[in-house]
Amino acid sequence: MTNLATIVGASAQSNPAGVAIKLDDIEISFGALEMLSAKVAGLLAANGIKPGDRVALISPNLPQMPPLYYGILRFGAIVVPLNPLLKAREVEYHLADSGAVLAFAWEGSMGEVEPAAAATGTRTIPIDAALMGVVSAAEAITDIAPAEVDDTAVILYTSGTTGKPKGAELTHGNLLSNAELSTHLFSIAPGDVIFGGLPFFHVFGQTCALNAAVLGGATVTILPRFEPVKALEIIQRDKVTIFEGVPTMYIALLRAPGRENYDVSSLRVAASGGSALPVEILHEFEKTFSATLLEGYGLSETSPVICFNQVDGVRKAGSIGTVVDGAQLKVVDEEGNEVPTDTVGEIVAAGGYIMKGYWKNPDATATAIRDGWFFTGDLGRKDDDGVFFIVDRKKDMILRGGYNVYPREVEEVLYEHPAVAEAAVIGRRDDVHGEEVVAAVSLKEDADGAADPEALAADIKEFVKARVAAYKYPRKIVIMEALPKGPTGKILKREITIT
Repeated sequence: MTNLATIVGASAQSNPAGVAIKLDDIEISFGALEMLSAKVAGLLAANGIKPGDRVALISPNLPQMPPLYYGILRFGAIVVPLNPLLKAREVEYHLADSGAVLAFAWEGSMGEVEPAAAATGTRTIPIDAALMGVVSAAEAITDIAPAEVDDTAVILYTSGTTGKPKGAELTHGNLLSNAELSTHLFSIAPGDVIFGGLPFFHVFGQTCALNAAVLGGATVTILPRFEPVKALEIIQRDKVTIFEGVPTMYIALLRAPGRENYDVSSLRVAASGGSALPVEILHEFEKTFSATLLEGYGLSETSPVICFNQVDGVRKAGSIGTVVDGAQLKVVDEEGNEVPTDTVGEIVAAGGYIMKGYWKNPDATATAIRDGWFFTGDLGRKDDDGVFFIVDRKKDMILRGGYNVYPREVEEVLYEHPAVAEAAVIGRRDDVHGEEVVAAVSLKEDADGAADPEALAADIKEFVKARVAAYKYPRKIVIMEALPKGPTGKILKREITIT
């Protein structure tokens, strides 16, 4: 049987008292997680839910979330995880599009969820202090619903940077096989403690932290809202062995006040994904934290991991590593033909991690998946060692005066400037060149010259100008207090406007 929920029972059988989920002093053992997920299945039955129904799960990382997640799967329903920061109109779109008949929603988001649910006819159950009492009172369903490899387990909505968000249908086979891959990549085993600061409603945190930990019999210690000092406290207190994050988290940890006062010696490996990790940050983190930092690559549509720098393989700073077991990757031109080594093209992927398709959107599915290959929209290249490098998002590429400018290359240089903490390079419409290269940066706390931002911006521009071709350097640099970020901490370039 392929149902992803079987991983809970397997770990509960081998180590029932082992801690699966931890939030400060709250701990849920594997045995309790198994029991609670069976009770959630009973609660769904009591509410008239049927196998195949979509059930929304709108929550930050809280102890209640994993029992709900696995309980929905166990019952044979489909989980629709949603960001608890969504506004009513956004929630309404997702509930309507997925056809969710029930929504478990964090009490802090009920003000936005309730009007949306009323508009779509979706019933709601609040995720609050009383919920586990309600769950415990339900009659347990100990059987796990059978699921085929290609049965949909989760509908994950893409960020919607272009048009309305699309729901990627990830199957039980997709998620189970990618969780198995993650346990091998990071050698996850009982006794490991994984930092759970990546949101479980996002594919990175859901697969590589939650599912991989439960499968591997490890503990996830969760942090509902990332804050670097609290993260350092958790690493020290719980002896975290595996840290998983996005680049902005690593930057925040390195810049956290009093960082040197925390014992982080338990860390053995860290994983970065979600967006490009600046090489300077990678080296600084490994030197400061004495842990191996591996950068990898994947998308919601790929469950997510398809390429990674692997401990026992070829590792190259600035790369996304080599293709993982079970995936196929190649770089193609506009016609879909594979390009020679070290030639930039679009990265396409195939294999058992690729989504079933976009929910109720055959046209988008047909555009994204062609002849069995998923077109990622990311520009990259492969070198002679089989190592892949992301050059940039296809849509982020700037065409200036007929020359291609890849923002990531310019951002790498900006990160080398001693005053720059974060950087984002974007294109601005220009009557002469078509597009002009501009940048937004935030500064380190102790940045020299911060008192005179105009002079510092000019200095940063000259710094970059001396290190890249003339058509690449930003003609304007804006200093911001902080760059806008999404729920995982990824910098949102679409929210940066430079005139």
